[in-house]
Amino acid sequence: MSPRPYRLGRRKAAVEDTRARILAGARAVLGEHGFAGFTIDAVADRAGVARMTVYYQFDSKGALLDALLDALAAGSLVDRLHASLGRAGPVTRIDPLDALDEFIAAFVGFWASDRVVIRRLRSLAGLDPEVEGAVSARDAKRRAGLRVLVIQLIDTLGQPVDASIEDVTDLLHTLTSFETFDALAGRSRSPEDVAALLIRVVHAALGADAPVSS
Repeated sequence: MSPRPYRLGRRKAAVEDTRARILAGARAVLGEHGFAGFTIDAVADRAGVARMTVYYQFDSKGALLDALLDALAAGSLVDRLHASLGRAGPVTRIDPLDALDEFIAAFVGFWASDRVVIRRLRSLAGLDPEVEGAVSARDAKRRAGLRVLVIQLIDTLGQPVDASIEDVTDLLHTLTSFETFDALAGRSRSPEDVAALLIRVVHAALGADAPVSS
């Protein structure tokens, strides 16, 4: 006799709750203790689960950190990016310059959402090949989204005139990176101020205020 649907639903909910608690524990341990104190045992203790439960949910420490990156993005980034790329609905399209502004604001908000944890995750990329792969893959997705917007900007505004799509994309990729945000934010600049500054710099670099070329 097969399990009743409500039992399967309760089991699935329990698994998802356990996974969420492990990810919250991982976020807390990494934020409070850094990578030196980031062990499966520490995460399990913080989440209130057995060590093997963490391994059951995540095959390795690298897989856990990869999932943590996804969880951080899901909480503050994904929906805003969909909107900025004109994909909020089946026929939604917005002005590419407005979309770029929203893209910048979305990433600034994301970088600011848990600055210490994100800084430590990105620092780990230089030490752990598995984490480096996860971070690089996400950076590549950010660059791909920017490239779409650059093509739309050139088609719409005719700007910038004397630059290749790849050069402009590389510039915007650098300006929207965590490292740029972290340097600009410093100890006192708010995320809103960082976003406004980056948007002004990007508009100037793109010649967005210049007359549209014929």
